[in-house]
Amino acid sequence: QVHLVESGGGLVQAGGSLRLSCAASGIIFSSYAMGWYRQAPGKQRDLVAAITKSGSTNYRESVKGRFTISRDNAKNTVYLQMNSLKPEDTAVYFCAAGRLAFDSWGQGTQVTVSS
Repeated sequence: QVHLVESGGGLVQAGGSLRLSCAASGIIFSSYAMGWYRQAPGKQRDLVAAITKSGSTNYRESVKGRFTISRDNAKNTVYLQMNSLKPEDTAVYFCAAGRLAFDSWGQGTQVTVSS
């Protein structure tokens, strides 16, 4: 059974940085693509960044140049480094895992960016 646990969320001022972590268990981590989604109140859950098992990355347009996704297969962990944070980045951030599609989710971690 896949188990994903996010950490690193919190309250930060605009322009600040946060680093999210997601520890995975119950899977052969190196065989899975990993992703970060976010959901703001009243809005749909959107993909923020993804990294394939081979390390290729992609980002939603609004975070390009500010966010970096990375993975450490030895630690079964995926990270999201978020710099130059903006109030519109405020959301619950979810870790996701999958092979053909993202089908496992963590419980989420709140990120709040104050102006």
